[in-house]
Amino acid sequence: MKLCRFYSNSGAVHVGLTEDGITLSDLTAAGVPSLTSLLESADVAESLRALRQANPPSLEVAKLRFTAPVEQQEVWAAGVTYLRSKKARMEESDFSATAYDRVYEAERPEIFFKSLAQKVVATGEPVGIRRDARWNVPEPELALVLNSRGQIVGHTIGNDMSSRDIEGENLLYLPQAKVYHRSCALGPWIRVGVGEAAARNWKIGITIRRNDEPVFAGETTVGQIKRGFAELAGFLFRSQLFPDGAVLLTGTGVVPAETFTLAEQDEVTITIDGIGQLQNRVAIV
Repeated sequence: MKLCRFYSNSGAVHVGLTEDGITLSDLTAAGVPSLTSLLESADVAESLRALRQANPPSLEVAKLRFTAPVEQQEVWAAGVTYLRSKKARMEESDFSATAYDRVYEAERPEIFFKSLAQKVVATGEPVGIRRDARWNVPEPELALVLNSRGQIVGHTIGNDMSSRDIEGENLLYLPQAKVYHRSCALGPWIRVGVGEAAARNWKIGITIRRNDEPVFAGETTVGQIKRGFAELAGFLFRSQLFPDGAVLLTGTGVVPAETFTLAEQDEVTITIDGIGQLQNRVAIV
């Protein structure tokens, strides 16, 4: 089962549920006040099964306009969780190479703030590249959807946009390289009812097209993530409170060569088995 947020004909944001990706049940019309209320339920899958029995109005997925599947949830990210990511971060900066090498093997993971919910970009909306950066890349990632109790209640697709030259110049510039206008895209679906063992079999793929021609493609598997999902979630919730839950990006295992950088109007498509496809064009911000 997959959840989403979409715009109704009146422009209001509704919560939807699909099982086949073709038709969608309008849960807001059935009385669901918010996505967060569902994610906070004791058993999300059981709540959805009960709602489905109420026969909510049905819509065609192909006709919907999505918004990002977050409401008040903060978005955070874990870094250097793939061996490929560790190598890429070491390559981008001799100055910071030792730090990235150490964090890959350390007990404590790298975790950093990425975005407020209201700043998250939805599928179909532009993602940004900084006008003061020379080397900009997308980072396709599986994202864990967490409730206020730190439980993993779903998975979605994330794009952790990054300015690698800014980060490479000095490790202390990481927030500027990672947190800026349109630097985070999520969605459109939250897949629920799937455990870590099954999710680790999913492939993560990315294709970048320029003038309708592919200029980069790559893929990895969720199984290449070094750390366990509960481990990452546990570190995020240490000495932290998230009354509305949180979303945690789990790192990237697909990194373009250092000769590649995104350009305005590039189209970035990220696909994760079992979830769907996140698609965005690139804008200079």
